[in-house]
Amino acid sequence: MCASRMTPLVVALSVMGLGGACAPSDSTGGDSAGNDVRTGFVAVEGGQLYYEVAGTGEPVLLIHGNTGDRRHWDLQFEALAKHHEVVRYDLRGFGLSSVPVDTVPYTDYGDAAALLDGLGIQRAHVAGWSLGSAIAIDFAVAYPDRTLSLIVAGPWIMGYTSPGAQEMFQGMGQVAQAMAEEGQAAAVDALMNASFLTSTIRSPASAERFRAIAEDYSFWGFVNPSPQRGLNPPALGRTEEIAAPTLIVSGEYDVPACAEIGVLLEETVPGSRLVVMPGTGHMMIMEQPEEFNALVSDFLSEHAMGK
Repeated sequence: MCASRMTPLVVALSVMGLGGACAPSDSTGGDSAGNDVRTGFVAVEGGQLYYEVAGTGEPVLLIHGNTGDRRHWDLQFEALAKHHEVVRYDLRGFGLSSVPVDTVPYTDYGDAAALLDGLGIQRAHVAGWSLGSAIAIDFAVAYPDRTLSLIVAGPWIMGYTSPGAQEMFQGMGQVAQAMAEEGQAAAVDALMNASFLTSTIRSPASAERFRAIAEDYSFWGFVNPSPQRGLNPPALGRTEEIAAPTLIVSGEYDVPACAEIGVLLEETVPGSRLVVMPGTGHMMIMEQPEEFNALVSDFLSEHAMGK
């Protein structure tokens, strides 16, 4: 979700099979649309990141949310790959990417840059959902010359607080407590029953999709320390530095703190545009994928290089 995680760590071997411990590799498969999908690992200091790439054209980097992995973007990956080179990956400690090493500090936005370096991509359109939007914002502030455009959905930004944010933090704290006391299955239940989440869901099918992905996450990061570091100074006070064209997408029934951040970004990011999608909440990328994809595709076309 949009709250910053306490720690991103690996999915248990029994859950994911590989647990981020695979040797680096690169292979090519296909998706249901007939696009070739290239998969592999890119080395980062202290670990490696699992990635998938499909399509050709201007690069688009997709960054997933908390308690999940690259599959948060399942309903966008193929659609956007029709006209772009789309990269999605697992954050360090999620999905098939490796576990953080406690003696090796790192940043999520630095990992994103290292991933692009490993794939030979100098500049990209950067899109993030929920927690991923905060990482995308950090990337845009830290690497303005590498950011063709910025897309943040269900937006979050590191360091934000408000009564709405405190409600979300409390809910995430209950998830951490459930993990510590009863284990992963209880953590999933606590997440899906958290008031900040239940109030934003408009589609039971999308809730089940989100839950199925969360069931493959170990929640280890909710009860253990991490060497992960944030942008310094934080992006919260630096949004006016964002030079890339920026699209902000909120749902009509979004998590209150994320809706607040959407307005904040529109007010402080030069030339940004906020779109509030009607009839959906925080999971707009799963609840209304066709509408969301059309919105993003139009934005990417508008801000293609050379225009």
